[in-house]
Amino acid sequence: MTTLLAAAEWRARAEAHAERADTLTAGHRERTALGEKHPIEDFLFTYYSYSPSLLRRWHPGPGVELADAAGDPRAGWRWYAEGHEPGSLVVDRDAMEAEKGPMLAVVARMLRLTASRPAAFGCFGLHEWAMVYRQGEHRHPVPLRLGQAATDEVVEAHELRCTHIDAFRFFTPDAVPRNRFEPTRESQPELEQPGCLHANMDVYKWAVKLGPLVPGELLLDAFELARDIRYLDMQASPYDMAPWGGEPVRIETPDGKAEYVRRQRGFAERANGLRRGILDAAFAPTPALQPVE
Repeated sequence: MTTLLAAAEWRARAEAHAERADTLTAGHRERTALGEKHPIEDFLFTYYSYSPSLLRRWHPGPGVELADAAGDPRAGWRWYAEGHEPGSLVVDRDAMEAEKGPMLAVVARMLRLTASRPAAFGCFGLHEWAMVYRQGEHRHPVPLRLGQAATDEVVEAHELRCTHIDAFRFFTPDAVPRNRFEPTRESQPELEQPGCLHANMDVYKWAVKLGPLVPGELLLDAFELARDIRYLDMQASPYDMAPWGGEPVRIETPDGKAEYVRRQRGFAERANGLRRGILDAAFAPTPALQPVE
């Protein structure tokens, strides 16, 4: 069963989507033209390698028929087909399933399993500290806020509890054995949990991979979540991000830990809401997800 959207309605949504995407990517596009970089915001375009133009592309999601779409560029996009009404278009979920079935299954599994688990809030963002532990050269050309020796002392005063492979794989050799977990790509579905900042940033990645199965509004919501999380990730890091609007969250102090966890909880709730919305849109209604406690 599909819902028919009048041309005026869906074109207005598509235009609003493009304007919102342009606003979200304006700073990155301007810096790229000038050959400049922002170590917090530009990360989303380098780490995930998705271009601003991809964000401008609005999709209605499955089960929505776009009326009077003859001649629209979507007619030439992958995984679109003619709808029931003359001149209409719909997302061809069956064709995408036939071509990308295994990938869709992986994404659905990751979203469901991650959201089904209790959130853990005891990591305090120490993954970034573990990436510079006892290391003379660092990933980011930014000074350490406390200096190398004091940074190492913070790591040694805490237990590392990173559950995310794409953070853990950047740990320095001396930091690896200090971590409670040993994340691997194979164990990722079993370890991901909604308190993890990087797992919640990855909701954006999963939304992109699902392409036209995700309504455009959800895609931009996921991008905004990833952007907001990236700020906390760097604010709580050992780097001095104040020159780029990243006033430090001093996780080496009780007050800094409390602020980190408070914001971490908010991100977990937002991410699980997006996981539910994406699963419902791209696949089928899902059972109630684990509440964030």
